[in-house]
Amino acid sequence: MNPAADPAAVAALRGAFVAAGYTVDGLAARWGAEAGAALERGDRVPARRALAAHPDALSTLAAVLLLGDAVPRADLDAALPGLGAEGAAALGLVTLAADVAVPALDVRPYAFTDDAGAGEWWIASDLGELAVGGALRTDHVLGVGGASVTLAGLVLPGPIDRALDLGTGCGIQALHLARHARTVVATDTSERALRLAGFTATLNGATNIEFRLGSLFEPVAGETFDRIVSNPPFVITPRRPGVPEYEYRDGGLVGDDLVASVVRGAGEHLAPGGVAQLLGNWETSGDGDGLERALGWADAGAPGGLDAWIVERERLDPAHYAETWIRDGGTRADTPAGEELVAAWLDDFEQRGVSAIGIGYVLLRRPGNGRTLRRAERLDGPVGSGLGAHLAAALDAHDRAATLDDDALAASRLVVAGDVTEERSHWPGHGDPSAIVLRQGGGFGRALRVDPGLAAVVGACDGDLPLGAITDAVAELLEADAAALRVSVLSEVRELLVAGVLRFA
Repeated sequence: MNPAADPAAVAALRGAFVAAGYTVDGLAARWGAEAGAALERGDRVPARRALAAHPDALSTLAAVLLLGDAVPRADLDAALPGLGAEGAAALGLVTLAADVAVPALDVRPYAFTDDAGAGEWWIASDLGELAVGGALRTDHVLGVGGASVTLAGLVLPGPIDRALDLGTGCGIQALHLARHARTVVATDTSERALRLAGFTATLNGATNIEFRLGSLFEPVAGETFDRIVSNPPFVITPRRPGVPEYEYRDGGLVGDDLVASVVRGAGEHLAPGGVAQLLGNWETSGDGDGLERALGWADAGAPGGLDAWIVERERLDPAHYAETWIRDGGTRADTPAGEELVAAWLDDFEQRGVSAIGIGYVLLRRPGNGRTLRRAERLDGPVGSGLGAHLAAALDAHDRAATLDDDALAASRLVVAGDVTEERSHWPGHGDPSAIVLRQGGGFGRALRVDPGLAAVVGACDGDLPLGAITDAVAELLEADAAALRVSVLSEVRELLVAGVLRFA
């Protein structure tokens, strides 16, 4: 990849993409839903057949830059007017051999919607496993995957001044941050990743991103940010000969020390009120709980600790974890080479007494007036859309409730969130419900079991009456002790506000 790509050549490439309709919708229309689904399963044949049936610029670009197929040089010349195959080779997109253009990079459209609206970019990365036909190179630059999309959806919305993308990889998080931040600093230990991310930024017209080489927070020593986002190389890989280490996922430290380092180091680089969000792993060993260990990292992240909210989305046993990441590197666990790698992983976990590995999200905040949030939970159900907005609303609700004593909270007017439904289960022949569940349609999709008193209070929260008045009325209706019910309800309501089930009117 040419680190000093000619701006005119990049502009010509962008113009060719636009003219050909090389977009997410354009490709979906070209090869249809069935071929698209087959691609997601790793089967390129239906998409190839659809492209062959329509030999034009869009099909040529999709074949060489997305499917990873060589194309006739003349076809690429026609698909890239003003640039041609020679120009594409100069940009590092292809290599030329006789009359054929062979793909050297993956450049594909990526569409999204965030709080600023809908958008679409072209993202450059290294060729994937399907294109290379085997294990990936250790300096592989990963494109947009499920983890990237998840993290982008978690990031809190809203305009900010300075943002940091720690371990930028292909640059996708930096691009998302650039829509909301005045300036973005994107760092990585891989020069190759920075070159590709810089090319992607230029291709998409992002001019407010600065790329820096270095490990963790070294490139931003002494600087602070309003937002830090990181999909760090958190994979727990045995440090021994014969086990490949991939730059995009392996941080070079033992166990979960890489994630611990990011969490502990975030505090001094967050401006007051600043928020860091990252994906990570944490190990459980002995009688300890990995989720609580991760909270402990946040406690050491700044004087007095950081506000922390950690969500464990998945919990894997050592064998499952090993198989997942060995397959990610392009090796099947059921081959002789894969079995040797599984054994190395299991030896490492056994020697360190690791019994499980948690995978999830970490949100940290540098408190302005003393820490108030220390929360760790396991939420493994399906989640709704708009998690970033949900987290922002949850933090606002927490902050507001934290300033209210019980009397002030009782004087507040609350409403039920619009995505919440109530489910009641009854034993046959019984009038009273055996279970009452409040279920969220969005956010983390929580299902919260509540008692009849709390269910009645929540059901009456329409913003008209103060919470205390509703609680007293419910106590009278249920012939319950009003003072005891109020104490119980107020405690539960604080949780329901953070969960997003209730909101301040």
